[in-house]
Amino acid sequence: MSSPARTVLVTGSAKRLGREIALTLAQAGWQVAVHYRGSVDEAMLTVADCEQLGVKAAAFDADLADEAAVRALLPRVVAHFGQVEAVVNSAALFEHDSAATFGYAALEKHLRANTGAPILLAQALHTHVRERAGKGVVVNMLDQKLWNQNPDFLSYTLSKAALEAANTMLALALAPDVRVVGVAPGLTLTSEYLSPEKFEALHKLSPLGRSSTPEDVAGAVKFALENASITGTTLLVDGGQHLMRFQRDFSMM
Repeated sequence: MSSPARTVLVTGSAKRLGREIALTLAQAGWQVAVHYRGSVDEAMLTVADCEQLGVKAAAFDADLADEAAVRALLPRVVAHFGQVEAVVNSAALFEHDSAATFGYAALEKHLRANTGAPILLAQALHTHVRERAGKGVVVNMLDQKLWNQNPDFLSYTLSKAALEAANTMLALALAPDVRVVGVAPGLTLTSEYLSPEKFEALHKLSPLGRSSTPEDVAGAVKFALENASITGTTLLVDGGQHLMRFQRDFSMM
């Protein structure tokens, strides 16, 4: 008798790194709940591509800055799939501010999406797995810059630092029912802040001569989900960039 399919909720999986994580997990046999906020067409494409890999998938919209929407998200996924084994918190707000421009509004916006939502989803998963006497795992996407700080993106960095601290606290609080693991990429994808040429040059700035690729990061997430002995720690997947000293964020270099 085959074991029932495992289901994972991947936030921010309509595009970019979240999409790569969703597809990698689908390839490994995970059913995927594709979370998105506004990118409905991209979310439906991710769903279709996951289903092409032979698993069930469905899309769920939610604004992670809205506490009520976050609290409702996992129960919606459970209602659709029956049960959920894992949450990957990949979605993140990444807006620039500095010590000179910092204000409460920017900090609160980042904390809601980048820290509060992952904690609420971990809380919801814990409640769910306890109700069915199961086991669960949460993977929180962090950032190598927490181990190699610079003054840029102050509110974003604070929100990720708080999430990294929550990793330890939640691993203790939710054990033995739920494991909590961090994955911290280096420079992985280009953005509006970087030209392709600049990205390629910066991607090589690491002891290994290359930073992380989307495949590297997604593979680390899969490993964290499936290795039952890991909790309360973070896997740095960055080619060693956290070992180097950068005076500015990559996008400001």
